[in-house]
Amino acid sequence: MDNRVDPEDRPYHLRQQPRSRALPVAIGVLAAVAAAGSAYWWFGHDREPAAFPRPPEATATATPSPKPEPPAAIQYPVPAAVPGKSLPALDASDELAGEAIAALIGSKVFADLVVPTGIVRRIVATVDNLPRSVAPRRVFPVQSVPGALVVTGRRENLAISPANAARYAIYLKAFDSMDAAALVNSYVRLYPLFQRAYEELGFPGRHFNDRLVEAIDDLLAAPDAAPPILLLQPKVLYEFADSDLETRSAGQKILLRMGRENAARAKVKLREIRRQLIAASRPKS
Repeated sequence: MDNRVDPEDRPYHLRQQPRSRALPVAIGVLAAVAAAGSAYWWFGHDREPAAFPRPPEATATATPSPKPEPPAAIQYPVPAAVPGKSLPALDASDELAGEAIAALIGSKVFADLVVPTGIVRRIVATVDNLPRSVAPRRVFPVQSVPGALVVTGRRENLAISPANAARYAIYLKAFDSMDAAALVNSYVRLYPLFQRAYEELGFPGRHFNDRLVEAIDDLLAAPDAAPPILLLQPKVLYEFADSDLETRSAGQKILLRMGRENAARAKVKLREIRRQLIAASRPKS
């Protein structure tokens, strides 16, 4: 197992839901989305595809259920689906979601980089996890970044090597190539699937698009840390020597790890995607 800056994978955030083997977009909006998910997914490590938790079956109980929380106010509403344009069930959505992503990045890049199963669920889980302290790589929608973290120096001079940035080149190139307007258009068209997966994850009454914008904003708030970014290695895993960097979100740590120039390029695309998302949420005159 290679050394990493962030903690070991742990079960991704979920509200007391059992596991099942049914199905394991900055590619973030659609791929976040194949971005906010996006830069997000493009820039991590993954291992074997994981099963996704499913909602628990209803069981009879004598204890009254707690009063449900009122639905949260929607900050960034997504336009209603076009009448007559039906979508498949979430469990049968991989082909449609895969075609949409392949149209954005090309079929070869899709085959090389994207995990083709549980696409919508992977995007939703990753988007939700990136602003948190841990974003398990096993649910990322893209394949592993090749190789191990490249470091330089020893002891108090241990740092992320400038050569580490090259590991992300193919992912950043694919992310850069996506047309932000086309990405958001595809996302809006498939939005009911994303919303369904978000509710399944344990957030009924919450709006996935709001969480997506929140995740993008968190990534954009990642510090522009000048190299060298010093590390500690108390045991097997690396940690940031700077306590402020070490307490940053999982998504921000990904941007820090991929290098200053790469992070700046990713933020440019994320801002484009955010602008398109906000424009899509405004009522048409």
